[in-house]
Amino acid sequence: MTTFAENRGNDGPVNPVRETISRGEVALGLNVRLAHTGEIARIARGTGHCFLYIDAQHAPFGLETMAHLAHVCLGYGIAPMVRVRSATDPDIPVLLDAGVTGIVVPDTETAEQAAAVVRACKFPPVGNRSLGGLDIHYDYGPVPAAELMPRLNRTVLVVCMIETVDGLEQTEAIAAVPGLDGVYLGGNDMLASMGKAGRYDDPAIYAALDRVVAAAQANGLFAGCGGLMGTARQAEVIRRGVRFLTTTSDLGLVHSGAARAMSELRAAIGAIPAADAL
Repeated sequence: MTTFAENRGNDGPVNPVRETISRGEVALGLNVRLAHTGEIARIARGTGHCFLYIDAQHAPFGLETMAHLAHVCLGYGIAPMVRVRSATDPDIPVLLDAGVTGIVVPDTETAEQAAAVVRACKFPPVGNRSLGGLDIHYDYGPVPAAELMPRLNRTVLVVCMIETVDGLEQTEAIAAVPGLDGVYLGGNDMLASMGKAGRYDDPAIYAALDRVVAAAQANGLFAGCGGLMGTARQAEVIRRGVRFLTTTSDLGLVHSGAARAMSELRAAIGAIPAADAL
């Protein structure tokens, strides 16, 4: 796996997520909610993930922390993706200038919301992102604006999450928005919106997934899925056409590892001897 700097061609920096999907493979990421230092990027690379999914919607990440994570990701050939707070998150331009190569937008319910995100993330003529000058992907070296803007438009991915029944009804219109790169089913929130919270194997959630996948494929986008955890469910969504998903989260790994260590130790030592027996 090469760094972004080493992986620049005539079309500019290659996003590992786009590259992986273009080969017909599944782009797998690591959800980040706890880690605030660059070691997590090295762990992602070492375990075969091609992106970090930095969850700014559900974790208290500051801009400087996310910028640091993005810098390390770029150095190790991992795509830094950020799930922002909303389609109108004012931090989107700063995150992109800091090197983030993908914006995931939760709770998308209309094509207008999707179009607004594209405008914020892509340079003219696709959007109206402001050009900040020297760019991190070129190690802050000079690149003519006429070359830089279309190159970065290809590098930066824009993904809209479909998480409510209202959003599901607009899936086809959302997926048809020019400049969008992917659509993503948020399984947990979709089930809650359906009145079926926690029913991860309900046929309705898979029908929703099939609709999102079909809309993505009809518009040349990739389909993603989150919230349907477990190896069997993840394998099923991949069989149904999903090409972008996270395997697990750092929070989940720490919790499950700590719980397993505690359980195994308690089982190994049995009853603790009374103090006077020591």
